[in-house]
Amino acid sequence: MACSVADSGFLFLASKKRSVHSTRIGQIASTGTYCLKWESLPQISSKQKGCLIYSRKKNVIQAVAVPIAPAPLDSAEERKRLSEKYGFRQIGEPLPDNVTMRDIAESLPKKVFEIDDGKALKSVLISVTSYTLGLFMIAKAPWYLLPLAWAWTGTAVTGFFVIGHDCAHKSFSKNKLLEDIVGTLAFLPLIYPYEPWRFKHDRHHAKTNMLHEDTAWQPVWKEEFDSVPALRKAIILGYGPIRPWMSVAHWWLCHFNLSKFRPNEIDRVKISLGCVFAFMAIGWPLIIWKTGIIGWIKFWLMPWLGYHFWMSTFTMVHHTAPHIPFKTSDEWNAAQAQLNGTVHCDYPSWIEVLCHDINVHIPHHISPRIPSYNLRAAHQSLQENWGKYLNEASWNWRLMKTILTVCHVYDKERNYVAFDEVVPEEAQPITFLKKVMPDYA
Repeated sequence: MACSVADSGFLFLASKKRSVHSTRIGQIASTGTYCLKWESLPQISSKQKGCLIYSRKKNVIQAVAVPIAPAPLDSAEERKRLSEKYGFRQIGEPLPDNVTMRDIAESLPKKVFEIDDGKALKSVLISVTSYTLGLFMIAKAPWYLLPLAWAWTGTAVTGFFVIGHDCAHKSFSKNKLLEDIVGTLAFLPLIYPYEPWRFKHDRHHAKTNMLHEDTAWQPVWKEEFDSVPALRKAIILGYGPIRPWMSVAHWWLCHFNLSKFRPNEIDRVKISLGCVFAFMAIGWPLIIWKTGIIGWIKFWLMPWLGYHFWMSTFTMVHHTAPHIPFKTSDEWNAAQAQLNGTVHCDYPSWIEVLCHDINVHIPHHISPRIPSYNLRAAHQSLQENWGKYLNEASWNWRLMKTILTVCHVYDKERNYVAFDEVVPEEAQPITFLKKVMPDYA
């Protein structure tokens, strides 16, 4: 007699088997068949309706596990359930296949593409002033207030990154030479080479959430994960507790190696690297000469780590969630990846001001040519015309907990499988996060 029981994304086809005296639950080889002790299952009276009948014998149920795809997002009830579970305000319904990027971009008002040098200068003044204030706070704050001063200064210097980011997208100034100069200078306090980052970032926009091709966060590949057991702990830590600082690894691995760039990019990459190395050769010794090694840590290193916290957090929230898929190039759809695969997330107002609205991110992926000071107007237009397709959230602990404890290993059917499902015996950092991280949205 057969029945089906849904459990954890699998369909169990059960049939009663011969009596055994084993007290264990075991897996039979690699056939996908599981032995479950009959007495471990809920006993149901034969008078009750159902497919399991009470027996006093010690029996084993043989179950075959067949993967089931996640519930479809075209169900409003399911989207609402997942929104609450993942910490979202709204999970958008799937964008129809026939909608193109051009359709979406042409729905935006033309004024959101207009460059205003006055507003661009205002953003520079905000960043310079807030960063200067942060350095003053670090210099004057007692030791127990230094973390607050570092948090402010790290957020302020993130504004420099956003200015350079706009320059790289040619959305900062009408003067293109000025854009490259400002972009290079804005990146120097972060020792980020401007041109290498620009080339890599352009590919992120061209291939957002495309497997193997996107240059931002990629899921872990199980084959690679299994092939390097010595590095598993490091990978688990990197996608778990220290993920908010993993952009440090991205910065180091992706921007200083000339072999990672095309031949026609090399000359510009070398210029940017020369600027960064010059800043390090001149700026760091000056800081150490004036304030000592402790001063270098206080005034440069700690704000730099604060910047990387935001760099990592912003980028993973922008495109990472259990319901947002990575797809192969033959399945990938640009409009779906940019509109459905990008997240708008609200942060406290002071962060939004210092970081120049970089987290109003969906319109930026519809067109990178929209200046940061026009992103809110563009987002309002998207809400009016495409609102039901948008993923929106306000920053909350449940959102972060979901990303850090669920979004790990790539799975075609489920999008992600958590490390504690793949290697439970090695996933203590993930189980620790699940226990200690708050779960309120």
